[in-house]
Amino acid sequence: MLSGSSARGRHHAHGPFRAILIFCLLVLLIATISRIGFGFWQADRVAAVNGWPHLLLQGLRVDIATLCWLWGIAALGTALFSGDHFIGRLWQPILRVWLTLGLWVILFLEVSTPAFIEEYGIRPNRLYVEYLIYPKEVISMLWAGRKLELIFSVILTIATLWGGWVLSGKLTSNLRFPRWYWRPVLAVLVVVVTFMGARSTLGHRPLNPAMVAFADDPLVNSLVTNSSYSLVFAIKQMGDEEDASKVYGELDNAEIIATIRQQSGRLESAFTSTDIPSLSFNQASYVGKPKNLVILLQESLGARFVGSLGGLPLTPNIDSLSQEGWYFDNLYATGTRSVRGIEAVTTGFTPTPARSVVKLGKSQTGFFSIAELLKNHGYTTQFIYGGESHFDNMRSFFLGNGFSDIIDQKDYQSPAFVGSWGVSDEDLMRKANSEFERLHSEGKPFFSLVFSSTNHDPFEFPDDRIDLYEQPKQTRNNAAKYADYAIGEFFKLAKNADYWKDTIFIVVADHDSRVGGADLVPVSRFRIPGLILGDNVAPKRDHRIVSQIDLPPTLLSLIGISDSYPMLGRDLTKVSDDWPGRALMQYDKNFALMEGKDVVILQPEKPAQGFQYNEKTEQLTHYAPAAKMLEKKALSWALWGSLAYQQELYRLPK
Repeated sequence: MLSGSSARGRHHAHGPFRAILIFCLLVLLIATISRIGFGFWQADRVAAVNGWPHLLLQGLRVDIATLCWLWGIAALGTALFSGDHFIGRLWQPILRVWLTLGLWVILFLEVSTPAFIEEYGIRPNRLYVEYLIYPKEVISMLWAGRKLELIFSVILTIATLWGGWVLSGKLTSNLRFPRWYWRPVLAVLVVVVTFMGARSTLGHRPLNPAMVAFADDPLVNSLVTNSSYSLVFAIKQMGDEEDASKVYGELDNAEIIATIRQQSGRLESAFTSTDIPSLSFNQASYVGKPKNLVILLQESLGARFVGSLGGLPLTPNIDSLSQEGWYFDNLYATGTRSVRGIEAVTTGFTPTPARSVVKLGKSQTGFFSIAELLKNHGYTTQFIYGGESHFDNMRSFFLGNGFSDIIDQKDYQSPAFVGSWGVSDEDLMRKANSEFERLHSEGKPFFSLVFSSTNHDPFEFPDDRIDLYEQPKQTRNNAAKYADYAIGEFFKLAKNADYWKDTIFIVVADHDSRVGGADLVPVSRFRIPGLILGDNVAPKRDHRIVSQIDLPPTLLSLIGISDSYPMLGRDLTKVSDDWPGRALMQYDKNFALMEGKDVVILQPEKPAQGFQYNEKTEQLTHYAPAAKMLEKKALSWALWGSLAYQQELYRLPK
């Protein structure tokens, strides 16, 4: 019986699953073409790991699983509810909306993937979602620097939604519905197919990105998936991401604590608390009236943009100033986002596969920061920014953890230039200088974190400030050169100010830009500039391997603050020059520990791998002994952050 169909049209009727099947074929076609296109785009890297069979076969497996997750329930609803009755007529538009939106999401994410790969070196992950929380900044950034992409995305969205709606309407008309006694059978069949297809394995764990990863190249591994699967999997992990043991494996808490204490370089007798395992008393190297502290945190200024570190000739001011202070040749960021850099230089917290503590719930109050410590010593504590301080949850985190004053875009009177991310770096530096002069005149010691923003896509800055390195004007290299110009202008003011002789300054990057590469962790892209300046800081070129987490203990020592705190970084004023150094690096879900030239990398659900790093070639080569020597240390560092966060152990005594 063909309800609702004329006798003449019976031979044209189709089954109720026709629309779902055709939309599934469309998605498979889109995902396959996209994957092949990305493969040709990155052909050298795909060929280097013999990746084509994996991309095509395992990619199809991931796509089928994606379709089961995307439209499996829609297929079940169709089996149960379709028909020429009230529920069936209600179900038809629901199904059309579901199919149309699903098609748009798949297509939109694939089209937006190349830009994400260029910036972050892998397919879309949780960062894609985190940026959507700030539509004003993101839209203004895209409009200023990527107008064509933004216009194209709007056109694509309209075209896909209209086309999907029209197509789904044609495919859900003139249907032949199954008789009532076949519906339970079809429903069970749909459930079985969906369940097996979504799991894509008979093993204990269902399909996940680690299961189809096959190479040491994170980008090629990510190309095996599709962007929808990659994004949804990353969002799902955000729910339990605080626990690194679910990512890398378990280790006894006592063993973790014993290892990280030993690795901190402190004597066991320095640790003063059983409730706060990493709390230790630290005697400052400088003895005298405590000095002010200023951290000039530079957006996206990797070592490859710094001439004195072997990079492009874009930083004449930093290069010149490097002759006057303590300059680090081998300083490494802990991550690839600004909040990770903020986490390291203001709290000394070790990186984890979770989001930075700047954005996590339990760390919004009562979490250690050097601002809190210095506030307890009578300092005025400031965060000075040219944009809107709510971005990346900075304002909430800072106000909850020791920063007393927040200065952001609304506090600038008649700035020289305003771009997508706020006022220019020169406005920022002039504002900082005026604040320091005011505080010094009031006789108040101060700590200030000054965070730049010009060196960020779409790279907007004032005209006629620098000789452009290249054309057009708004490029990453030109913006880096302008950021250096602003630093130079600041120190011209600071050296002539009364606060100069009473202040320690550090110029340091939060991270490099566009971190990516063929290695599991692209070590060279974590190298950043770091320069400590001050009236009594002796010029020095430091060749040791240093992590961002070593900076806050060192700075507290230089300004003369002796106290107990939970940071585990080294006070570099007290470490011998022959110490080979150590750095911690988090690259998406991969964690690297580098000691000297030896590197061990932890990956989700995979054994640790050992490497040696060649500074000249900037490449990692497999070296199995490194994994054996460093795995326990790396696992302890990686698990400590999760343990300390979950159990609220990273704090000062109450």
